[in-house]
Amino acid sequence: MKYGSLILEKKEYVYLKRILNISGYAEDHETQRCLMALSEELKSAHIVDEEDIPDDVIRFNSNVTLVLESGIEKQLRVVAPMYKDLKQNKISILTPMGSALIGYSTNDEIFWDFPSGKQQLKIVNVVQEKSMDKIDVLI
Repeated sequence: MKYGSLILEKKEYVYLKRILNISGYAEDHETQRCLMALSEELKSAHIVDEEDIPDDVIRFNSNVTLVLESGIEKQLRVVAPMYKDLKQNKISILTPMGSALIGYSTNDEIFWDFPSGKQQLKIVNVVQEKSMDKIDVLI
């Protein structure tokens, strides 16, 4: 891990903890398991002010390019649950993939236990998107 631990911006951390608390009732057992794993990772996350978060850290509305262990390259945007849209490659933070990526950065490799089994992901690029659906609008 490039920075030693997950890095999250303060407002996003608070929002994420709040939605994790209410999402504990998800009907899908695999999703629940992934969210519990994220909750554990948050315990050792480094929480920083907006101006101190590195540009290459995945956060809400980050556009991410990653390579799966199969060699397939995938581009997506990690968003708050209300903005998910699979047709536009916008995935919710509450999905197994979204929860696997948040707080990691470019060149990090992640081993994550997805519903289809353990997979290795390599983050090859992160671009921050400035938009109206940033997390401060939700808080």
